[in-house]
Amino acid sequence: MTAPLWVFGYGSLLWNPGFPVAETRIARLHGWHRSFCMTSIHHRGTEADPGLVLALDEAPSAFCDGLALRAKAGTEEATLAYLRERELISSAYIETRQEVEFRDGARQRDVLAYVIDRSHVQYCQHPLDVQARIIAGAHGGRGPNDEYLYNTAAHLADLGIGDEDLDSLVAQVRAINGGP
Repeated sequence: MTAPLWVFGYGSLLWNPGFPVAETRIARLHGWHRSFCMTSIHHRGTEADPGLVLALDEAPSAFCDGLALRAKAGTEEATLAYLRERELISSAYIETRQEVEFRDGARQRDVLAYVIDRSHVQYCQHPLDVQARIIAGAHGGRGPNDEYLYNTAAHLADLGIGDEDLDSLVAQVRAINGGP
C-alpha cells in the first residue's frame, strides 16, 4: 500500500494543482515565507525578459500559510512525476519533505514542499516596487506574470489567508498596468 502523498501549495498549486486532489486543508509551514524570490524564465517570463514567481524562502522565525493537498489514492507516483516535471524545470527549487500544522492543531509530516535554492542563479531579492515593475510586464509560456500574481492573491483571499506583500503587489501592478 502506498502512503498518502501530501503537497504544500503556496502559489500556483493553490489554483492549478494539475493532479487529482482528494482532500485540501489550510496548513501552516513554519520556518519559511512566501516570496517572489525566483526569476521565471519558463512559465511567467523568458530568458530575455524574466518574470518572478513565488518560492518558499527560508526564514527561521517566519511561517507560510497555504494549502495542503492530498493526492487521490492510487495517483501518488504519477503526481510525483508530474510535480517534478513542473517544479524542477530549472533546478531552482529543491524538493523537500516538511511538517505542516493544520488549523485544528493537527500536524502532518512528510509533506512535499518545493523551496528555493538560494545558491541558484534564479534566486533573487528585490524590493516590492521592483517586483511590481517586473511582474507587470513579464510574460512566459504559461501566460502573463500579473495573471499569476492575481490568481494567487485571489485564491489566498478566498481561503481567508492574508498576505500583505501580495496585496501590496496587486495594487502596485494594477496601477502600473492601468487596471482596476
